[in-house]
Amino acid sequence: MALLLDRETIRGLVDMEGAVGIIEQAFAELAEGTSIMPQRTAETDAEHNGWYAFMPAQLKNMGALGIKAVTVYKDNPSKHDLPSTLATIVLLDGETGQALSVMDGGYLTAVRTGAVTGLATKHLARADATVAGVLGAGVQARAQLQGMSVARKLERILCYSQDPPDAQQAFAGEMSELLGVPVEVAESGRAVIEGADILSLATTAATPILDGDWIREGTHINAIGSHAPGVRELDTRSVVRSKIVCDQLAACLAEAGDIQIPIEEGALSADDLYGELGELVTGRKKGRENDQEITLFKSVGLSIQDISIASFVYHQAVEKGVGTEFNF
Repeated sequence: MALLLDRETIRGLVDMEGAVGIIEQAFAELAEGTSIMPQRTAETDAEHNGWYAFMPAQLKNMGALGIKAVTVYKDNPSKHDLPSTLATIVLLDGETGQALSVMDGGYLTAVRTGAVTGLATKHLARADATVAGVLGAGVQARAQLQGMSVARKLERILCYSQDPPDAQQAFAGEMSELLGVPVEVAESGRAVIEGADILSLATTAATPILDGDWIREGTHINAIGSHAPGVRELDTRSVVRSKIVCDQLAACLAEAGDIQIPIEEGALSADDLYGELGELVTGRKKGRENDQEITLFKSVGLSIQDISIASFVYHQAVEKGVGTEFNF
């Protein structure tokens, strides 16, 4: 029997603090070579303003094996009343290959992306960072603020998006109530960037949304919105000024326009990339080394994140007796 898990059921099985811990274990496995993670198969669907990918992974120490199918169709909210990001995860038995669970992956995609931001913030933000900023006001922006709030004791949050003012205020009110921290709608994206100690970019922008000269010394940036060649949230100046840590070097060099475009321009080389998040988690490399450096975590999203979280959720569901059993 396999277990079917819908979004509402999953919501009650994992919180952000727990997710950060799971993601930390997954990145340790990646760094230590106990995971198998082929490069994902990703394609752009220009006709429908979309992108889709298939992402397998096995984490041997965590006993997790599975694959995620994920899509990002930017017109979904306006044309189809659907989230822009949709996903399904199939979890498999590591000994037999039998399907253990089919589960909604949309919510888990947001959770694991917020969690990896929390993990990167833990290692790269200043210890005294108290002001977070986010550009964007969607599902991912919510998870980004949750992840940052796990990593640092926040006293103030700034937000800005291209949404109508009433939607931005609603987002600020919701997040303030959820996190117990004052959330203010800034007058511009620049105001967020200039005022934040920790910054997350969670937009669907295809061209840069910030100027590198706006970034203060000591800022940590989590860049998670852009995850395909040819598009970027960061301008070249932002990238060149930063100490760059990737979720995985090979993945960022293959898919991250934020990294690829400065390299194509000749302003950056692959040798300028400091390292991978797993190297920080395992102590192979240091994270932040002083309070002046600008640190940048660039993530395109890795299947080890999805499958590690999905495995945890499955075992929680079995333990709590929730979900719907079915046979293929």
